Amino acid sequence: MSSAEFNTLLLSNADFLKPFAITLTKDAESAKDLYQETMFRAISNQEKYHAGTNIRAWLYTIMRNIFINNYRRKSKQHLCFDNSGNDFLLNSHQAIICNQAESGLRVKDIQLAVHQLPVIFKKPFLLFLDGFKYFEIADILHEPLGTIKSRIHFARKMLKAQVMHH
Repeated sequence: MSSAEFNTLLLSNADFLKPFAITLTKDAESAKDLYQETMFRAISNQEKYHAGTNIRAWLYTIMRNIFINNYRRKSKQHLCFDNSGNDFLLNSHQAIICNQAESGLRVKDIQLAVHQLPVIFKKPFLLFLDGFKYFEIADILHEPLGTIKSRIHFARKMLKAQVMHH
């Protein structure tokens, strides 16, 4: 399939993405950005599209993945200051309390403890801290909902035990 053919196919099948972007972002400006990024991603990944397959499903998947990876995380991120003298900017997924009196408290211990979690616990736990719901994490990691809930529960227990003993 030539670039011209791909672009024609893309443009004739892209309109359904606009209302979908608004449904995801709940905001006209963000929806426009999401739509544009989806189109850009589709064009720059043209070689990954297999001619004859459902281009709408392909575009839908691209948009959904961009939304999950970028927009959702950005809206859930909180920046906190670590007042331990290093003045690092820390993301919320590093399990830090946004309270000046406590934010410097054992930051390194907590970061180390999260970093040392086994991957099967760390991945769902970091997504949870980024603001994703259990069912979204299950979807992203292709795991049953009960498994995700259990892994996040165990991650919390392990972290609590580790941080308490330091």
